[in-house]
Amino acid sequence: MSESIVEQFKPLFEPKTVAVIGASAKGLALPNTFMRRIRAFGFTGPIYPIHPTASTIDGMPAYKTLADTPLPVDYAYIAVAGALIPDILKAGKGHVRFAQVVSSGFAEVDEGRDLQEALVAAARESGMRLIGPNCLGLFSPRGHITFAEVGPQPVGSVGIVSQSGGLGTDVIRRGLQRGIQFSGLLTVGNCADVLPTELVEFYFADPQTKVVGLYIESAKDGRRLFELLREAKAKKPVVILKGGRTKQGLAAAASHTGSLAGDDRVWVALSRQTGCVLVDTLDQFIDTLLIFQQLKPHTQHPTRRVCLFGNGGGTSVLATDFFARIGLDVTPFETPAIEALADLHLPPGTCITNPVDCPVGTLQQEDGAVAEKILDIIFSQGQPDALVMHLNMSAFLGRSKPEVLDNLMAAALRVLQRYPHKAHFLLVLRADGDPDMEARKRDFRIKALAHAIPVYDEMSNVGQALAALQWHESFCVSRQ
Repeated sequence: MSESIVEQFKPLFEPKTVAVIGASAKGLALPNTFMRRIRAFGFTGPIYPIHPTASTIDGMPAYKTLADTPLPVDYAYIAVAGALIPDILKAGKGHVRFAQVVSSGFAEVDEGRDLQEALVAAARESGMRLIGPNCLGLFSPRGHITFAEVGPQPVGSVGIVSQSGGLGTDVIRRGLQRGIQFSGLLTVGNCADVLPTELVEFYFADPQTKVVGLYIESAKDGRRLFELLREAKAKKPVVILKGGRTKQGLAAAASHTGSLAGDDRVWVALSRQTGCVLVDTLDQFIDTLLIFQQLKPHTQHPTRRVCLFGNGGGTSVLATDFFARIGLDVTPFETPAIEALADLHLPPGTCITNPVDCPVGTLQQEDGAVAEKILDIIFSQGQPDALVMHLNMSAFLGRSKPEVLDNLMAAALRVLQRYPHKAHFLLVLRADGDPDMEARKRDFRIKALAHAIPVYDEMSNVGQALAALQWHESFCVSRQ
């Protein structure tokens, strides 16, 4: 019986043994850093440095070839001169499951095309799968493997395939700062053997993964990608950041990974026909992954009517315009909700029609507990599909008790408990870079994420993410 796709890739994302080729006896090379990073990241299995002459490297026994390791190798990390690698792979015949080639100088340059063909032939002859070449590595919290310099992280639900190593690093580091938790991230570079479509198929079958993100410059098997996305019927959201969508970007992609990126109209059509979300920037990519990580899409009733609640004045007006332009309605409440809010006798300057715009003085009432009354009315009578609570944190510093912001958060959580699944709830925390304020913001972000609330920095960020969620929800409804 053949292995399932999950079984095939488990040794990659959860390796029991790791070999490292290219580590120096002096401890200064990139592979030495990789070995130290995975130990710090929690990897406790055997690490086998491969070196032609050294007996030990970084205090670990070294082995001359991949064939000499005491146990078979699940994951080999290779960073040596490209011309040496085919013979290194041949020596590990039948002893290695996955080999990731960090080295460059292959098909991304004209003179390296023959070398890449030799590399692929050696991997296939040796019975191993090849990742790369020209890529940085693997980030897998479940397997305790990381090429990036980060500390131990919980296993999350966001699975990423990145054709760029540098961008993969950005996704990890920026994503972690904003609350993304990964089921895995693999950089694939030139995609000489293992293709992005195989990894998308793995993530679709992987019970740990809830949302799939893809940075891609080309799709060698674009037809297979289309079929995968169509067959999946958007059961798991897919977010695609496509490099090379313009004539100039096409040229950059070709020089980066030797890719032919294809016509942008093809990718737009792919999105329309499969429900995947096509984004334009790294920030949008991370923001969109976050909303799918934190919220459960409304597959029966797409998000459209949005309520804005917070302090900001012009911020609410600009957000209303922006939301309208991207297909989200911030429309006034019906009479019952407005009358109920009016009965609270909120201070002058408070707008209660939607947006519900409250000066700091309003939100200071009852040390912030007044927010619970406002939110309760919005949820019970305002009929929103989504509610965005936005707080300009600088307006509170020095003007209210420290606990007011904490009370606002606590009030929101109590209302959410009373109205589970009533509407999507999102939080925008606006700050100006003040160190104390940024520290408070980090604390709030952690608390909110623990309660499944996505947190954004600006109204435009949350608007784009909500529009992506709406796109996915609408596609799901159309397929029913």
